[in-house]
Amino acid sequence: MTSSPSLRIIRVEDHGDSRGSSFPVPSLHFLESVRDTHIADILPGAIRGNHYHKHRREVICLRYQDRWSLHWDSGTNTPIQTETFAGSGLVIVEIEPLVSHAVRNDGRSTIHMVGFSDTSFDPEQPDSYPREVVQKPAAE
Repeated sequence: MTSSPSLRIIRVEDHGDSRGSSFPVPSLHFLESVRDTHIADILPGAIRGNHYHKHRREVICLRYQDRWSLHWDSGTNTPIQTETFAGSGLVIVEIEPLVSHAVRNDGRSTIHMVGFSDTSFDPEQPDSYPREVVQKPAAE
């Protein structure tokens, strides 16, 4: 597990068998206050995020089969941090308000993501503000 004052990364061990993978999600106090859930894919070479929320807390679960990287800061004018992942697995990321965050798919397989937040999504007031913490890699 990796954490900063504003972001926590939880690697979840695969308890699967011959039928396939099975990841037991740890008990997260945050899940009691979930008001919004969304499911998304992150295609190879794509980035999701590069934004922060002023009020919303998020938990994102990322199921991956290849390389990817997580990028974040701890607020305006703070250093950008990065953690890279490879292989296959499940990672849960808890994100506090004001933390800009992004997931970049650096591999060749689609990443599947489920996101939870503690406020209902309102397209009129999405509480999502751009602040870039990662760019697409230069073409090889």
